[in-house]
Amino acid sequence: MSTRLVLLGPPGAGKGTQAARLAEKLGVPAISTGDIFRANIKGGTELGRRAQEYSSRGALVPDEVTNAMVRDRLAEPDTASGFLLDGYPRNVAQVAELDAILADAGLSLDLAVEITADPEVVAERLLKRAEIEGREDDTEDVIRHRLDVYAEQTAPISDVYAERGLLARVDGIGEVDAVTARLLDAVGAGAR
Repeated sequence: MSTRLVLLGPPGAGKGTQAARLAEKLGVPAISTGDIFRANIKGGTELGRRAQEYSSRGALVPDEVTNAMVRDRLAEPDTASGFLLDGYPRNVAQVAELDAILADAGLSLDLAVEITADPEVVAERLLKRAEIEGREDDTEDVIRHRLDVYAEQTAPISDVYAERGLLARVDGIGEVDAVTARLLDAVGAGAR
């Protein structure tokens, strides 16, 4: 059985950690847009050069470049048994593009899993991480802004998947193993 998932959640909710754990348990690749960008930039691809033009000046990489990178990545052989997308789609337009990418391959998404977390807890987590990792640019104002941007742009994706009956929400607060167990339960219940 193949498993095709989208993992959603605000910055600091533990998406990266949980994506790696879930992907390993499910036997599918965890695909993060950050990894795709880095691989294309390092590989010197045309899309990588275009992405670097934007990221090097601190601008967001446009949807058309991101979408093309995701389309290429999802065409790779290791996704035949499924995938877990982390960080894509980031907006409702990208949801439509993901639908088109999958439809072109005769596939559909199985489930979108949203890791939920209280914004205050997430802000505390990110401030602590910034302190530990020496991220001087992760001030409280910057962190709160990132959470606001998530709420405005990315949270509406949850509504789209909820309307389709493809959304599972999982509490992301607690021990890492407990959150992983909740995610696996949600995926097991939501997978076809």
